[in-house]
Amino acid sequence: MNTSLPCQSSQCINGNPPSRLECPTCNKLGIQGSFFCGQECFKAGCKPRSCCKTHKFIHDLARPKEPLLNDASINKDGTFNPFPKFNFTGDVRPVYPLSPRRLIPPEIPRPDYAEDGIPASERLFSGQPPRILTKDEQEGMRTVCRLSREVLDIAAQHVKPGVTTDFIDSIVHKEIIKRGAYPSPLNYRDFPKSVCTSVNEVVCHGIPDQRKLQEGDIVNLVSDVSLFYNGFHGDLNETYPVGRISEEKEKLIRTCRKSLDEAIKLCKPGALFRDLGKAIEPVAISNGCSVTKTYTGHGINQLFHTVPTNIPHYAKNKSVGMMKAGMAFTIEPMINIGRRSQEEHWPDNWTAVTVDGSPSAQFEETLLITETGVEVLTAGARKEYWAPLD
Repeated sequence: MNTSLPCQSSQCINGNPPSRLECPTCNKLGIQGSFFCGQECFKAGCKPRSCCKTHKFIHDLARPKEPLLNDASINKDGTFNPFPKFNFTGDVRPVYPLSPRRLIPPEIPRPDYAEDGIPASERLFSGQPPRILTKDEQEGMRTVCRLSREVLDIAAQHVKPGVTTDFIDSIVHKEIIKRGAYPSPLNYRDFPKSVCTSVNEVVCHGIPDQRKLQEGDIVNLVSDVSLFYNGFHGDLNETYPVGRISEEKEKLIRTCRKSLDEAIKLCKPGALFRDLGKAIEPVAISNGCSVTKTYTGHGINQLFHTVPTNIPHYAKNKSVGMMKAGMAFTIEPMINIGRRSQEEHWPDNWTAVTVDGSPSAQFEETLLITETGVEVLTAGARKEYWAPLD
């Protein structure tokens, strides 16, 4: 039994100490990490008449439901939409229950947030100058980024109609573990899976579930296909067609990839981070698209997200900082069809979607600034559907 986990009650009167009392229902459902310091905290979150059944809500999401004749949100196989009254902006719906959290072998090193979801080291280094990596550290980044690319390319082979995003998550998890690494997204700020899967109007941070990919979808494997190996994080993502897709979606994918490539061309010692958006946004606008402004690129090294924490993808931003040899960071534009760049969030507090339900695409690379320019640490083979725009 893991005795290092703090009490999971959000209202623990004892300060969330290391706890041994495990929720029996979570144990049966395969949900790990549900420990409480005593009966008071356990009952507050789990007993049926509690006014704040925050923990019991987890049981409801994880447990398959019996189909009801008068409940259109529950399917005959027990899958269901957990938010049937939510006003979705597009056609994609979550399909629960989520599979249990996937296990990590005990011998695999973990980042600091693996148990409690809190990236304490990122908070500690917040406000510090960007790290200039030593030669050995740069080699560490090259290794983890190469492994990240390998896993993404394997996962991409399973993108086809009829495959669930949860199955893709299982592939990513297995391949990362096979390499002796930890999937960086898993439990990062309580994210429940090992990869994000964002379909059609989902901008980013989609949670893998029981929804099957359909012919004509586009899916982004994000935040990604990221792994933690030998003390370093790698981070990249790409958007893929599912079978045959519309010309509009094809153009969106090419536009997004081109915008990233144009930004990478600017990267070298002395370049300003705020200028990257000047290369990205014109590509989007000229092709009838818009750039999401909420989510940005970020520094990456021994920390998953670190300074520079704000690398915008739009023009006329006020981001500070200059690129220097030895810096590692990501550029990851999210491009939407149409002029509306805003996004909304599903009640799961993760899934970001376009406000008008229009499709969105994203590409991401991890970069290292060298003495003479830039090295794309996560670079892979170019795809046929990235064909240049007319």
